[in-house]
Amino acid sequence: MSAQRIRERGSAGQEWQPVCRVAELEVGRGVTALVHGQTVAIFRLAEDEVRALGNHDPYAHASTLAKGIVGTRAGVPFVGSPSHRHAFDLRTGRCLEDAAVGVPVYDVRVLDGVVLVGYRRAG
Repeated sequence: MSAQRIRERGSAGQEWQPVCRVAELEVGRGVTALVHGQTVAIFRLAEDEVRALGNHDPYAHASTLAKGIVGTRAGVPFVGSPSHRHAFDLRTGRCLEDAAVGVPVYDVRVLDGVVLVGYRRAG
């Protein structure tokens, strides 16, 4: 996939970086990608539902979240840290066990079967 950036009009200058085809992602598994200079963990939850978090685990102090186990807890999709098993909400980045801890969340969309990742969400 080309490293070109896609600028979408009307989205405050948001640049969307193509990462891969959604068909290349396994449901319930994470992969890492370098997006806008940051290491991002990308997860496919369903057919075209894709989420992205910062890959750095704040408890393990290592870039390992993409290797975590994906699941749901009370309807909340999460990834469990492979080192310390803390669960991070895939929608908000918040730790389910400690709301004071979180990881960055990135905007994601699927367009014509291609996963596009935007910049880190403010929050």
